[in-house]
Amino acid sequence: MRLDITYRGPLASCNYDCDYCPFAKTFDDAATRAKDKLAIERFVAWVSSRQAKDSFRLLFTPWGEALVRSWYRQALVTLSHLEHVEKVVIQTNMSVAIDWLKQANLNKLALWITYHPSEISLADFVMKTQQLDRLGVSYSVGIVGTKENIPKAKALREQLHPEVYLWVNAYKDQLDYYLPDERDFYAQLDPWFHLNQQNYSSLNRECRASVTSLSMDGEGYIQPCHFVKQSLGNVYQQELHSLLNQHYLCPNQSCDCYIGYRHLPHLKLEKVYGDGLLERIPIKG
Repeated sequence: MRLDITYRGPLASCNYDCDYCPFAKTFDDAATRAKDKLAIERFVAWVSSRQAKDSFRLLFTPWGEALVRSWYRQALVTLSHLEHVEKVVIQTNMSVAIDWLKQANLNKLALWITYHPSEISLADFVMKTQQLDRLGVSYSVGIVGTKENIPKAKALREQLHPEVYLWVNAYKDQLDYYLPDERDFYAQLDPWFHLNQQNYSSLNRECRASVTSLSMDGEGYIQPCHFVKQSLGNVYQQELHSLLNQHYLCPNQSCDCYIGYRHLPHLKLEKVYGDGLLERIPIKG
């Protein structure tokens, strides 16, 4: 069986200090770091044990920045070489050195990178993407679509490799936030910006959550997705297939995050992203 797993362990620390993020400059103590390391090592061992039963596409969505921790880098390398893992992706600010990527199977590993202008210079960030380009790493780059980020987003687009997809996370905390010319700018920068501007009505709509995709925490407990707090069971205590649903209707009124609404079949996002749905890389052409 082919399954998409979105993994989020105990880690909640970040080396950046973005003013819009509740995890900015947070610190995990030694006990939490040890717990997180054991959790991801257990997860890797569990995935490895499923070779005869399942194939996986894996997305890591840590609360903080995970790649500053060696155990996440090692986990990605190990998972990328497993025959039954089709793809492994992580959300990251990519503030770490990239040498570790040389050990990975780059046919399977991809990066979902966010540029935070307050934390790193454009020159340093672009230099990092150029290193990824030379190595042949698949990645997308995103930026939060605030008004103040418009000139920064423009400069970023001008300096990124032309084939790198730059996605814009629409700012939706304030109704009618964008002026028409601001909305037009971001729509020109990101041809799929309109998809992220919406909050999708999802109540009682069919969803792949808990059917062919699931959210998993560091202790092995699974939920349909990050945004449905319904425990389905524990994969370390129960057989995985017994915890999945044959059919699932979303219990939430709406879905406003890409990590969630990518599971809604009626949106047909595979036509936009194809095999790049996890890492947010659309089909070229």
